[in-house]
Amino acid sequence: MPLSRVSPVSRSLFALTLCSLAAAAVAQPKQVVKPPESQAWIDVATFGGMGLPMGMGGMGGAGGGGGAAGAMAMLGNLLGGGQGTNSFGQTQAMSPGRWVDVTLYTKHNPQLEAAVQNVPAGFLSPALQLQSPPPARAKPAPDPNDERPTEVEHERPKGKMLLYWGCGEKIRPGQPRVVDFATATPADMAKFFQSRRATQRGTHAAVGRPLWPSKDDPRMVPAGASLVGEHSFSGNGVPEGFRFQLGAAQDLMPPIKIKQKDDAGVMRLEWAALPTARAYFIAGMGAQAKGKDRDEAEMVIWTSSEQPDIGFGLLDYQTNPAVDRWLKEQVLLAPQTTQCAVPKGVFTGQGGMLRMIAYGNELNLAHPPRPTDPKVPWEPVWAAKARVKS
Repeated sequence: MPLSRVSPVSRSLFALTLCSLAAAAVAQPKQVVKPPESQAWIDVATFGGMGLPMGMGGMGGAGGGGGAAGAMAMLGNLLGGGQGTNSFGQTQAMSPGRWVDVTLYTKHNPQLEAAVQNVPAGFLSPALQLQSPPPARAKPAPDPNDERPTEVEHERPKGKMLLYWGCGEKIRPGQPRVVDFATATPADMAKFFQSRRATQRGTHAAVGRPLWPSKDDPRMVPAGASLVGEHSFSGNGVPEGFRFQLGAAQDLMPPIKIKQKDDAGVMRLEWAALPTARAYFIAGMGAQAKGKDRDEAEMVIWTSSEQPDIGFGLLDYQTNPAVDRWLKEQVLLAPQTTQCAVPKGVFTGQGGMLRMIAYGNELNLAHPPRPTDPKVPWEPVWAAKARVKS
């Protein structure tokens, strides 16, 4: 019925109802959220090697072994990894092996020098001894509640760069995307270097924030170790009752065992699906000299994305919502995927280096849990973030 035919009383009631609904929407309180009194970060990583050279057929990208994979493992050992030594930061160093980094913060003791993390017996025993890094080596303490994606600086290269994307036997129409650094405008650069990234702060070294592995506790992660079970933190100023459970989804992931086969110029990649992988991403890179005097560099990038993403921001931890979003956008490979082909002609002649990541399941916990009533402030006593990748 047209509003003009409704009685004046009904129109008044209708208008009053709309006003009431609008007022209720405006008056909806915004929940007060305070930073946790204490925060723990746990980064978990498995590295199968330093990268798989494409064109060396049959070599796996994980686990050491012989040939190319063994050479990569040896190089990783020389760069600071390997059996018998452990130091903080190995979850980012790409040395072959299984690594865990831990950082603890408490606002009740900003100069906390040491703390203890009780872990399941299936991981390590006795408990982990966390120590603050020395002032001379540590960076200024960042804001523990800053969850903005971190930025990575890249040096501008010379020559040309070509970008290919997508799994398949043939190079797709419209590829490659090319940028010439001698003539590229800022807009050209921005378009070419488009890369998704949602990596938040994880473990880090800062004075007053004890970490593990530490100087007095540099133990290696044992073969077959598991993080599944109860974890707890204690120390001067650390709230009592800082304990929580890690499940199988946050346990150390197996290495990615990737195999490659040259099929008449098509590089076929195969791997066994990892049980707790949320998604996968693969990136390849190669370079060769071009020009009359071979003084012009040409770099080739290929990624497994169905979208033209260069992938520089994707080879690290990502948040669960971001991984789910990029799966829908077909930027990442679904967890059940076990094969992908690098199109013929992408790395012709120069070969390349391959990197692959399996994203695990990030876990964010806080106590007490967030109240469902927005009128009740949320004042967590402690919070913990665990990130996993292979």
